[in-house]
Amino acid sequence: MELEEYFKKGRAYIWRETFAMVKAKKIDQEAFTNIVDKHEITVIIDEEKLDEENVIEIMRGWKIFTLDIAFPPTFCGVTARIADALAKENISIMPIAAFTRDHFVIAEKNMERAKAVFEGLGIRVSE
Repeated sequence: MELEEYFKKGRAYIWRETFAMVKAKKIDQEAFTNIVDKHEITVIIDEEKLDEENVIEIMRGWKIFTLDIAFPPTFCGVTARIADALAKENISIMPIAAFTRDHFVIAEKNMERAKAVFEGLGIRVSE
């Protein structure tokens, strides 16, 4: 199946929570996700669940768009197509790939414009 067909048959949803992106002292079990590399720990967490004691640096006001389409893990070009369309509208993202679903962390101030971009690609969006 071609990428456009997946987009037309699928949908995305916007999480109702507003998230913070945190450079953290340790992982947080309440987080949407924890990203651990050899340089830092990044925690993406609902702002209402944030543990201020765990914060080294913080950026608030993020929404998560989840592409609710189960792609095979070997399928290529999904993030690139969406990132390119968003970049043309000057909307930056932090993409996160799960096993079969992709998530896009997008500034809340860009939410409506990002929604229009997803819809322009043929993806139905719900909140």
